[in-house]
Amino acid sequence: MRVAFASEPAYPDRPNEDFIGATADAVVLLDGASIPPGITSTCSHSVRWYSHTLGSALLAEMTQSAGPLPELLAQGIKHVTSLHDFTCDLTHGGSPSATVIMLRQAADHLNWLVLGDSTLILDTGVPEPMVICDDRLEQVAAPQRARLDSLLGGTPEHAEARREYVETLGQYRNRDGGFWVASTDPLAADQALTGTIPTGQVHAAALLTDGAADTVNRYQLTTWRGLLDTLAEHGPAVLIRRVRAAEQSDPHGKQWPRSKVHDDATAALCDLEHIAGQ
Repeated sequence: MRVAFASEPAYPDRPNEDFIGATADAVVLLDGASIPPGITSTCSHSVRWYSHTLGSALLAEMTQSAGPLPELLAQGIKHVTSLHDFTCDLTHGGSPSATVIMLRQAADHLNWLVLGDSTLILDTGVPEPMVICDDRLEQVAAPQRARLDSLLGGTPEHAEARREYVETLGQYRNRDGGFWVASTDPLAADQALTGTIPTGQVHAAALLTDGAADTVNRYQLTTWRGLLDTLAEHGPAVLIRRVRAAEQSDPHGKQWPRSKVHDDATAALCDLEHIAGQ
């Protein structure tokens, strides 16, 4: 695979909680779940530490093992948990977490895994690409968002509503009837969406955190096909700049209500056409 990617924090002076890494035949993307002020975590480690530590472990596992992706994800979660279960209280659900996308080219097939609300797009050459996103968080979150969406972003009232919103969602995290992300329980890997597709059927693949997928999902600046074209013609950095322009044009969330004015944004494009031609 030829992989091009760009990743940008929500604000220049804040850490980027996304992780992106690639080898010649594997890509891993994680989106760490930000913890707003006012919520006390029982873990001393940052969200960035978690997403980057788990992402690095997954990329190494995918390089060294041909095992099923859910198995590798479970091993990765277990490994990272072991790094801080003696120093942090991991029993109260406040530990850092992240969404996960794993994509691996193996022989003549692509294997993929999606856990959480990041988005994987597979361009199979038909007008509408295959779009894979775990929407269980959205199903849980939508009924909880009315008060948050009614308030102007950047105000103390909005900040307090966001804190309450995140606390409420925490009650549904990694539970049946809720949504699933990588955190401390390796069994979450069993809840991931997975699939396999012949490599020859895929021209390109795109991996997006929700901050980048908002190009389509929230701001409706283009279609999924248009997003793939932008990535191919102009590169991932241009896509992120367009997201930033939309965010800056609506700093208080009047046109597009949202929990954060800006979000970390990461986009990757994997070119597979040269593989099919070999």
